[in-house]
Amino acid sequence: MSVHVVILAAGQGSRMKSNLPKVLHPLAGKSLLHHVVENAENLGTAGTHIVIGHGAELVRESFKNITTSNDIHWSIQEQQLGTGHAVAQALPNVPDDVTVLILYGDVPLTNTQTLNALLKHVSEKSIALLTVALEDPSGYGRIVRDSSGFVTSIVEQKDATPQQLAINEINTGILAAPASKLKEWLPKLSNSNAQGEYYLTDIIAMAVDDQMEVAVAHPACEEEVQGINNRVQLAALERWYQAQQAKRLMTEGATVIDPSRLDVRGNVTIGKDVFLDINVVLEGDVELAEGVVIGPNCIIKNSKIGRNTTIHANSIVEDSSVGESVNVGPFARLRPGTQLANKSKVGNFVETKKAIVGEGSKINHLSYVGDAELGTNVNVGAGTITCNYDGVNKFKTEIADDVFVGSNSSLVAPVKIGKKATIGAGSTVTKEVEAEQLAVARGKQRNVDGWKRPVKQ
Repeated sequence: MSVHVVILAAGQGSRMKSNLPKVLHPLAGKSLLHHVVENAENLGTAGTHIVIGHGAELVRESFKNITTSNDIHWSIQEQQLGTGHAVAQALPNVPDDVTVLILYGDVPLTNTQTLNALLKHVSEKSIALLTVALEDPSGYGRIVRDSSGFVTSIVEQKDATPQQLAINEINTGILAAPASKLKEWLPKLSNSNAQGEYYLTDIIAMAVDDQMEVAVAHPACEEEVQGINNRVQLAALERWYQAQQAKRLMTEGATVIDPSRLDVRGNVTIGKDVFLDINVVLEGDVELAEGVVIGPNCIIKNSKIGRNTTIHANSIVEDSSVGESVNVGPFARLRPGTQLANKSKVGNFVETKKAIVGEGSKINHLSYVGDAELGTNVNVGAGTITCNYDGVNKFKTEIADDVFVGSNSSLVAPVKIGKKATIGAGSTVTKEVEAEQLAVARGKQRNVDGWKRPVKQ
């Protein structure tokens, strides 16, 4: 049977003490709900259904610019009447002949292998539960088994007897069942319990009464099924997730100076002998080739860094492509559209934007180069800026090979500088400079004898 996933994301999350719906709080740079949707889609599911309630429009809006393999079917739970009631809101959009996998918008890190293992147990004669044994099961529903070890029911903590409270195998809430059976069982749920809610867990006893097997699967570790109820739990799960990412990168050949001070917020691929110093943040899609060195306090976002390149301390690289044996920083900012060729250099306190910098070219310090194309072996002196914006439109600066730009120069775009031209220090260049010309565009110096400095009144 194909699989449709129903994700419950209607809760308010009052313990988060936030105006933001709980499922939209970020973990590793993505909302909790975004993680759950990705986990489901990694299974190759045929349909995605999200039940929303509190902050419904904010939740729906958060996916406006996120590409998903399935169109999301949104269902509204107007009243918070329990998990069974929530699932019932989505079922009218689910075909009868599929398996339904029920996930939770605040349980972000259940991996694909675990969910696949769960789904293998589902058939016309069986449903499947994901359970885990905890040292402290307080607050969770307990898995009740008969003398032969078969699951017979789930009892919520507030409804449990002292004997049942001693059970340490708990319900994660994640389960899978044939859609046709869910549509049969859910209308029969009762809210005669301590919470006055329609518990999804009550379908376990119904399955047993129908002589269906209740199979069980387990996650590799309890963090996979950790739900988030408050910011303390969110921070703890963030650090666990980051520890796993650091461990993966080290296994693949990176030196991570302090795994507790590395943040991975996306998809990172690395070559051998990558070096990551403290407080490095890697966001989005990042590729670090062999021998890359990332200094302390750097942010790399949606960028490719070539072999043996060094990004020095306190630099930001965003939506950029950096070649081999390049030096960047310290305190450099590469804004979107920057392309640095092999053996180029962008030094301290330099900002670039939509800048194509040729092989061997250098922008050493204290400069802004935007909407520009530099050839090979260009030298840009300190304090140089490309004046690319007239207050309405952006214009391009073109600098050919082997150009020398003196310090404190302003290149007013659109402008072209020819091959092997030289720009004298302090010049404001407003028209084309042809190949091998010297351009000097500054006021004439006057030295005034007998000059008296102002004195304080």
